[in-house]
Amino acid sequence: MAERPEPLVAPKAPAHFQPHIQGLRAIAVLLVVLYHFWPGRLSGGYIGVDIFFVISGFLITGQLTRELKRTGTIALPAFWAKRARRLLPASITVLIFSTLATLFLLPLSGMVTSLREILASTFYVENWALAAGSVNYLAASDDSLVQHYWSLSLEEQFYVFWPLILIGATWLGAKYFARKQWGFLFSVVAAVSLLSLVTSVLYTASNPAEAYFVTFTRVWEFGVGALLALLPKFRPRGAVLPNVIGYAGLAAIVYAGYFYDRETPFPGYYALLPVLGTAAIIVSDRQERWFDIGRMLGGRIQRFIGDISYSLYLWHWPLIVIAPFIPGWGLGTLNRIALFLACFLLAWLTKKYIEDPARSWTYLTTRRPRVTYAWSLGAMALVALLVAGTFAIQNPRYQASATQLEQIAENPPECFGAASSTGCENPELAASVIPSPGFGNADSPSRDECFVQLNDSAVVGCQFGATDADAPRVALIGDSHAYQYIEAMIDLAEQNGWALTTYLKGACPWTTAQVGGPSGAFTSSCAAFQNNLAAELAEVEPYDAIFTAALAATPIVGADPVVAAVDGYADAWATQAKGAPIVTIVDNPDLADDPNKCLQRNDPAACTVPRDDVLAEEDPLAIAAAATPGVILLDFTDTFCAADECFVVIAGANVYRDQDHLTVTFAGTMGPFIGEAITAAFAR
Repeated sequence: MAERPEPLVAPKAPAHFQPHIQGLRAIAVLLVVLYHFWPGRLSGGYIGVDIFFVISGFLITGQLTRELKRTGTIALPAFWAKRARRLLPASITVLIFSTLATLFLLPLSGMVTSLREILASTFYVENWALAAGSVNYLAASDDSLVQHYWSLSLEEQFYVFWPLILIGATWLGAKYFARKQWGFLFSVVAAVSLLSLVTSVLYTASNPAEAYFVTFTRVWEFGVGALLALLPKFRPRGAVLPNVIGYAGLAAIVYAGYFYDRETPFPGYYALLPVLGTAAIIVSDRQERWFDIGRMLGGRIQRFIGDISYSLYLWHWPLIVIAPFIPGWGLGTLNRIALFLACFLLAWLTKKYIEDPARSWTYLTTRRPRVTYAWSLGAMALVALLVAGTFAIQNPRYQASATQLEQIAENPPECFGAASSTGCENPELAASVIPSPGFGNADSPSRDECFVQLNDSAVVGCQFGATDADAPRVALIGDSHAYQYIEAMIDLAEQNGWALTTYLKGACPWTTAQVGGPSGAFTSSCAAFQNNLAAELAEVEPYDAIFTAALAATPIVGADPVVAAVDGYADAWATQAKGAPIVTIVDNPDLADDPNKCLQRNDPAACTVPRDDVLAEEDPLAIAAAATPGVILLDFTDTFCAADECFVVIAGANVYRDQDHLTVTFAGTMGPFIGEAITAAFAR
């Protein structure tokens, strides 16, 4: 039998409760909440979760090492039971609320995603669920009610494996480094943290979407806090140095919160600034005078917000997502402020009546940990049962809506959607919105296998329609704004006996210009895809016609981006089409938000948007088409918009499935016009 390791001989630990850390929690949660309420004002507020990670690493490691010092081991069942009593009651409460909101308030189109993520959050794997979905450019644009649970899932995973690492390091230290156990433990934590940091930097550069959520790119942030707990004597002393270090840390956090944004490659090495800033504040706890950093962060209001920070984090995001769908609730500044204050009220009530009683409930605290586990599993099972019940109730409605769209596609009404551009009218469609606002987001193409994702570069050519050797050959090439026409193009190919091939990649149109984007990994993959596509087109027989489309706002690198974009499109057609006639289309309006949210609460007339706000001033694809002889340019701008405003419902058809992509239903009503243009191109 292995000998039980002797208790570690560690330096004296700091006091268990440190008021300034509650103030640091307040900063963290306010950063996140303000970022979500007003993202344009605090573009880097997402760093608040990184502050929480450092704090958790510091406090949990301090707690565990105190137990190691006292007993030589960690009572894992008791530790995990305590964590469950601390975190699960409030978490389950919000998950139950979110499930009921999915049933009664949210659009039907988001049902599957919402319920899937509620289940993932219930069992603390939401970060991995989001990582798996984050690489999908076609994922629903609507935000999930519980997507913020990714950080809670990651923390819970930390609580599972971190004590195991500490126990293992302690045992190895006792066996092989008896006189340097503490140093060995520190070395193990430092090595794990360094490995995670290196992985984070590399993975963020190569796959930023997944890197943001996965556990191993974040462990080092907990590790920084853990290293501080293992070095309790490593603290600035005197009246000046703690404040210099502490306020420098606060400045680093404020800088990152204000200047970081969605384009910042994160976490990676950019996370070092807020993480090290948090570490600097943790070690600077001086609070003798009013201006000392510890006193400034340890005030009553700061501690109060820190106390309710967990529940505030839990509640704020579901309320933000739900608000646009509450009848009569506006989206103005006053409504937003009222919702912001409501989050604090709910957080305080949850802390007082759920969090605190559950932590001290004697029925659980006086019994073995397995009793807490049983209650925890029961609560999780309850959420799973509610999710299953919600699915059972909503799925028939979901399937009925899908069937309605299939029937509309097979037999559309007269003058439906884009068909009205000929001047015809159908009074029976005056009150129609098809698909319904609650199902609009689900009306998307179902050919994901033909759409190359953001960081992939392999060319995928999908074939549809006729297989005869003498059938006219048509290609569909472009980005997601070309992909939105794929179902209409497939229908045309099947109706007209065409052999259709598609080449489609997210955010990467058919051009020889350099495309910018959210990360270096994407820009590299787009450039590689462009080269691979050029090679593919060089190898195959010339097409009889090529239909292409692109987002007008695609970021193009160049001294004059518009000129570079125009030249890139024209050059691709001239050098890669091998003489095939080109058919293209002016891009549809690009809205600021998903209009289905407005349609849920209002008549279509109340959801129109100013024309100048949503139409690109210059569409490079259209400019290139107008300047290139032989290119056929389709322009539905006057169908989408009147002189001053653009519509979100046209002749009974719901136009958008999100803020800038068309529903399959509306794109289908454009199909006959696209078909006529391609047929005309065959004759050239």
